[in-house]
Parts: sequence; C-alpha cells; structure tokens
Amino acid sequence: MSPEQIGFTLLYLGVFLLIGKWVRVKVKWTQNLFLPSSIIGGFLALIFGPQVLGRFLGMFVDGDSFLTNGLIPEQVIDVWSNLPGLMINVVFASLFLGTTIPGFKKIWRLAGAQLSFGWTMGWGQYVLGILLAVLVLGPVFGLPPMTGALIEIAFEGGHGTAAGMSGTFEEFGFDEAYDLSIGLATVGLLSGVVFGIILINWAVRRNKTNVVKNVEGFSDLRKRGIMEFQNRDPAANMTVRTESIEPLSLHFALVGLAILVGYLILQFLIWFESVTWGAATGSEFMTYIPLFPLAMIGGIIVQIVFSKVDQNNILDRPMITRIQGFALDILVVTAIGTISLDVIGEHIIPFLLIAALGISWNLFGVLVLAPRIIPSYWFERAIGDFGQSMGVTATGLLLMRVVDPENDSPAFESFGYKQLIFEPLLGGGLVTSLSVPLIFEFGPILFLIISAIMCLLGLLVGLLYFGRKKS
Repeated sequence: MSPEQIGFTLLYLGVFLLIGKWVRVKVKWTQNLFLPSSIIGGFLALIFGPQVLGRFLGMFVDGDSFLTNGLIPEQVIDVWSNLPGLMINVVFASLFLGTTIPGFKKIWRLAGAQLSFGWTMGWGQYVLGILLAVLVLGPVFGLPPMTGALIEIAFEGGHGTAAGMSGTFEEFGFDEAYDLSIGLATVGLLSGVVFGIILINWAVRRNKTNVVKNVEGFSDLRKRGIMEFQNRDPAANMTVRTESIEPLSLHFALVGLAILVGYLILQFLIWFESVTWGAATGSEFMTYIPLFPLAMIGGIIVQIVFSKVDQNNILDRPMITRIQGFALDILVVTAIGTISLDVIGEHIIPFLLIAALGISWNLFGVLVLAPRIIPSYWFERAIGDFGQSMGVTATGLLLMRVVDPENDSPAFESFGYKQLIFEPLLGGGLVTSLSVPLIFEFGPILFLIISAIMCLLGLLVGLLYFGRKKS
C-alpha cells in the first residue's frame, strides 16, 4: 500500500469524525445520550462500509464491483483495522504524563473507599464472566474459557483495551474475541450513559444525592457538545517557545518516549523469560503481553524522571490530554467502523448473555454495594465508577458532573486519586493484559480463584473498614 493510499485513509477518518460531530449538533437524541462524535462517526462508517451498505449493494452488482465495499474502499478498511492497536499505546502512555503522583497514604486517605469499591467491581467482572464461560458459554456454545475475561476487557477496559488485546486474541486462535469485545464495549458505553442518567434521576427523587436536589439538565450548547462562550479557556498551555520547538511536537515526543520505554521493558521481559524459566520449560508467556500496559508503565517512569529534571514545568498536562483525546477519537472510529457483524451475529446469544451479566453486575454494585462501602457522598462518587465500569472514564466523569456540577463533593478528587492505583492493574492495566494468557496457560479455575479472592478482599475492606466509617 502506497503512502498516498495511507494518507487517503486518514482523510476518510476526518470526514467521518466531522459527520459524527454534525450529527451530534443536529440530532436531539444523540445529545440526550451525550454520544461522543467518535461513536457516531464509527457507527456511520460501519453502516456505509462493506458490512452493511456494501452487502446491500452486493445483491445488485457483480462480486468484483467496488460497490461491495459501500462508500469506504478496501484499502481504507485495511489501514483502519490496524489503527486501534496503535492508538491504544498513545492513550495509555499519556495516562500519567504531566500528573503529580502522590504517596500511597494520601491516596488511601482520600480515595481508599472508592478504590475498594472499584476493586470489587473490576474483579467481580472476572468472577462472573469466568463462571458464565465455564458453566454456559463453553458447554453450550463451544466458546473457549478465555471468553470469561471479555466483560472486564470490554466493560471496564472499553474500546481501547479491547482493541489493544487484538494481537493477544490472535495469538491464542480466538480472533472472534476482538469483534465481540468491541461490540460489548459499545453496548457498555451506550448503556452506561442511559442507565447512568436513569440512576441519577432515581437518586435525586429518593434524596440519595448530597449536592444536586433537582435535575435541571445541561445547557443546549453543552448537549450539542459545544463549549459555552464564557467557559472557553485555552485547550493547552504554551510552555516552550515555538522558535525552539512546537509545544505539541515536544509533548508528542514525550508520549513517544513513554511508548519506547514500555517497548524496551517488554523486550527485556521476553529476553529474560527466554534465558530463565522459558529455556527450561519452553514457555513464551511474555510474548503474549500487549504493549499498551507497559507503555503506561513507561509513562510513569518518564513522568517520575521528568519531575526530577524539569525545573521549568514545561510538561503540560492539558497538552498531553489533547494528544490522548485525539488518539482515542481515532481509536473509537476505526474500531467500530471495522467491527465484524458476522462474528457478533454468529455468537449473538453468548454476546447478549455476556452483556446482560456485565450490566447487571454494575447496577448491583452501584445500588447495593456502593452505599455500604463509601462512607460519604456515596452516590456522587459511585456513579463515576459505574460509568467507568461500563466502558470509559469519560462516561464516569460526565455522570459525576451531572450530580456535582460545581465540584462541591470529594467525588472528582477521590476518583482521580483512585485511578493512580486502579489503572495500572485493572481497566486495561497489567491484570487485564495478562488475563487471557493466564486463562489459556493455566486454565480458568486458577484465575477464577484468584479473581474471587481479590474481589472478596476489596469487598471485605470496603464493608468492614470504610463502611463502618459511614456517618
């Protein structure tokens, strides 16, 4: 494929992002659901691509006709299918760049209860998913035990993690897991917003909220995804002069450095295994680890080093956030636009069972467990974890903003500190990336036992320690 063709695919990407934004501005129901333009654009790409429009037109034209790809040429789909796995490294490498990493004691004091709740929810998704796989999906539908990890990968991890795991799925001969997990991530995100708004209205009517006592809703501009004029601030800060280097270029280079550090860590782990236990047992376990969680570790290392040597504070968190958001938009559009409807259709009943179980567990967590674990402002804090557990951190932040528009509760601060421990492990962290290889290598029962112990640990700490502090 020529460079011109690759560049052309990126132009297509921009077109669908623009169309997605136009739909968000014009169509009311997309505003009421707060659908990101990337989700809308991805669905439109799926509809106008070979999966839907192409098949429809294929009934009327010869099989070799370009119309069988719909409005999206085959080379565009070929490039798009590789972009999610690349962009997820950018997203995860950016997680901690430009942030202040506090000590564990401060995190525990401010966000311990929320960490216990999130820990319970994350490991619980593994417990229920593996039980479903072992008892139903395997015996009845012939799916491998690795299917049990899809709830956490898709719901807690979201589109990015699902895309990042595609190479691991292929290594173990479970290619269908990519399409299933992308589909589940989409279901999780949509249902997270829908159920989140329903839960907020319920909480307000039942006096479960401490800040908002009536739901007045966002402004029309906010629903359309347009920043109000009075709230428009610079998207990032110019920390270096452009005659020396463009600030965006500098921060992109730092993200790239974080990914490179993660890559070197991965290569070291692969080499270390090959000369130690791998040489004796023939194990190649480390080769199955995807790059993105180690890119996150690389970001932490770069941040720690930079905090020591950067005396002028040139590393700007808002600039890093813009890079991260750009990568995530590309990831979502291309992941949804290239999803295989054949795979989901072939496994529609398992797909629906996994989705229903994941949604039910998250609803149980926010309605039953959260008020017993989180001692104060339980709903304002739990609704953020609910949104994250259904797909993306942005959904959690959105829902928290609805119930705490002026940041009057400790919800945002607690959520942010909790992420510093939670993200490196679950929701796309090391545990998520290792779950499929561990289940494949050692069987589902061992990982089920580990998950149950971790889930129970989080639950007991939450109920018996933080829960007793409830005023």
